[in-house]
This record gives sequence, C-alpha cells and structure tokens, in this order.
Amino acid sequence: MKENLITINSLSTKVQDRDILKSLNLSINKGEVHVIMGPNGAGKSTLAYTIMGHPKYEVSEGSIVFEGENITELKVNERAKRGIFLSFQSPEAVPGITVENFIRTAKSSIEDKNISPFSFNFKLRNKMNSLKIPESYSERYLNVGFSGGERKKNEILQMLLLEPKLAILDETDSGLDVDAVKIVSEGVSMFKNENNSILIITHNTKILEHLKPDFVHVLIDGNIVKTGGEEIINDINENGFSSFKTLIEK
Repeated sequence: MKENLITINSLSTKVQDRDILKSLNLSINKGEVHVIMGPNGAGKSTLAYTIMGHPKYEVSEGSIVFEGENITELKVNERAKRGIFLSFQSPEAVPGITVENFIRTAKSSIEDKNISPFSFNFKLRNKMNSLKIPESYSERYLNVGFSGGERKKNEILQMLLLEPKLAILDETDSGLDVDAVKIVSEGVSMFKNENNSILIITHNTKILEHLKPDFVHVLIDGNIVKTGGEEIINDINENGFSSFKTLIEK
C-alpha cells in the first residue's frame, strides 16, 4: 500500500475577494505522477501557488495536509523546508546572484546546514550536463539573458538539486520547442522515484508525450470534475475541454 504524501480537503481559495478554487479535493501518494489539466483561467496556477503558500492566495475553507501535518497556515519557506517545490510558469531574472550561489543557498536554507561549495559544484555540473546546460551558466546571474527554454531547464535543475518530496511543475512545457520539452521531460524522469511525487499543471499535452502519469485530473471553474488515466489526455486532444464543462455541478 502506497504512503500518502499530500491530501487537499475541500479547498476553497480567494484572490482579491474573488473565488477561484471551490471545495477542491486531491490526494497524492508517494511515487505517483499526477497531472492537472484545464483551460486557461480554470484555477490551475492558483492551486499550485496555494499549495506553496503564496500570501496572495487566501484559503477561505479546507485544509492542506502534508505527510500527516496540517500546513494550511505555514509560510512559504516552512513548506519548502518540509519538501515542497514549485517550478514557476514564468521564472524571474535575479541580477547579481549566480545560478550556483542561488541553488546552493536555497539548499543550505532548506536543509538548515552549510553545503560544501566543492561537493555542491560537482553535483551541479553533473546535473547541468544531463540537462544539456552549458557549465558556464553556473556563473551567470540567475535567468538574466536566459531564453524561455533555458529558464525552464534551470527550474528543473533546481528541482534535481533541491530534491523535494513534492515537485509542482506549473506550465513547465509552455513555450518550449520539441527538443527542450524532451530534455525537461528526461530531467523530470530522473527526479521521479518511490519516495517523491510530481504534480504537473498544464493546459496542453506536449510534456505528457514523454511522461506517463498515474492520474489525470480535469480542473474546470475551480474544481476537479473528472479523474482518470491517459484516456483523458486522448479525449482532450480530440475534443478539447468542452465536453468536461457539462460535468460542473450546478
């Protein structure tokens, strides 16, 4: 029997007094890959940010339980220390801080201990090579002058080095060409094991051509209206999301 990692119970979320998520339920076990799909504006990114604890997103009802602990009121850094990671849809550039220093500092903060620059550099370059990122990028300022694809690959690099228990990938395949999608997918596959979980949030199916999800959830108007397997992906490819909109409870 698989061990539960995160359970979301009747979660409702507001943004500036506007209801976005509406009594959403979701449970993810260790070793599983879950996919949230839905049209633009359905609440997919809101779900990602709410799990991560972004202060802009107000939980008006429900709870988030991570490894048996209610983390609904915890701050972002406290959730990160417990093993939750969010790959941003549009990663920001951070002038003055190199890629290597940023990730090493983040890992030191999460693990609450000093990380040897020498041993970390070895691991960093190994992962960069696997993602086909030039080693010189480790000394560049974070995302400054990076293309969209380079920024997304840098997010996957952070995930591989931070080794979270739950990785949330928000539109990681957005704006990527075919080769970049394949590389990112390979990085996600390298990360996946029996002790962690992945939540992929997307509105298209490019990245899913290389990753096999355990469960696919369709999110419409702030709630999950359908859960199944890869047959849902095929349905979306053929018919879009229109057929799922009729499943919204009136």
